[in-house]
Parts: sequence; structure tokens; C-alpha cells
Amino acid sequence: MRNKSVILEARDIRLAVELIELGARLQLLEVETKLSRERLLKLYKEVRGESPPKGMLPFSTDWFMTWQPNIHASLFMAYHRFLRQNTQLRGLDLVIKAFRLYLEQVRRNGMETVLSLTRAWTMVRFFDANMLQMATCKCCSGHFVAHAFDPTKGYVCGLCNVPARAGKTRKAAAAVALAAGA
Repeated sequence: MRNKSVILEARDIRLAVELIELGARLQLLEVETKLSRERLLKLYKEVRGESPPKGMLPFSTDWFMTWQPNIHASLFMAYHRFLRQNTQLRGLDLVIKAFRLYLEQVRRNGMETVLSLTRAWTMVRFFDANMLQMATCKCCSGHFVAHAFDPTKGYVCGLCNVPARAGKTRKAAAAVALAAGA
């Protein structure tokens, strides 16, 4: 019996390290492993070299509806849905693999990572709780994250109908200024 608990603890430690490397918040680690908060704090500091960020986890579906987060959330969900339909992955393993594919796609295209592992994990929980759904864009036929029970007939995504201020952030302006100066 003792050997089994040692093996389970070692598995949880490996999982916690992987999640920390992917940027998971402490609350996610507490839910997904059986390690004590103290052990998780030590692991976090060991892996990241700093204390974990404080504060609450995202608890609103509204963040996923804004223009850029919606596109990134929808990309992640496309991977998540594909893997769920075509592999045996489930639960946290499915979230991790879909998130790794999302990161790979974002990096390959030189884009900013908008979605964190914690937000992706939370979003999947929102889908499981029927708080979010996928809507099909009538223009491009892409599938996008939408509030559950919102009408989706005639839905137009943020890529087909880009908001006037999309991409007009201070960070985007600084990147343009930096590129112009180079």
C-alpha cells in the first residue's frame, strides 16, 4: 500500500511540475493534484524561481467573448474538440495536449499568447457546466466560443466582422513603433 501512495505522489509531482511549466495557477494545481498547498508552493518556487501569483481564478465567461481572447479561445477549443473526438485523451490530459497545440500554433505564427493554461482549463469547465457553447459563423463556417443559450443563427465571428478598435492596443502601437525604428 505504501508503494502505491509513493507512486501516486510521484505522478502528482510530475504533473504539478508540467502544469507549473505551462503557467498553471496554484488553484488549478490544488484541484488537479492531491499534493498539499505547502508542497505545491515549494514546487512552484523551485520550478519558476518565484512565488505563484495571488488572486482569484477567472470566474466570468465574458473574458472569452472579447475580440482577441475569443479568437484564441476558439482556436484552443478547436484543438480540444478534435482531440476529444479522435483520441482517447480525456480530462486534464486532453486540456494539456490541446493547450500545447495552441501554444505551438501561436508561436509558429509569431503571435502573442493570449490564452493561459488556467483560462483554457477554466473555459473547458465552463463548457462542461453549459455556460459556453460553440457557434458557427455564417460567413466563414468557423466555430467560435459563445455564451450558452445565446442565439447563434446569423452569428458572425470577430474575424469576419473585425471591431474598429481591434489590435489598437498600446502594446500593438509600441510594436509598430519599434518595427518602424528598426
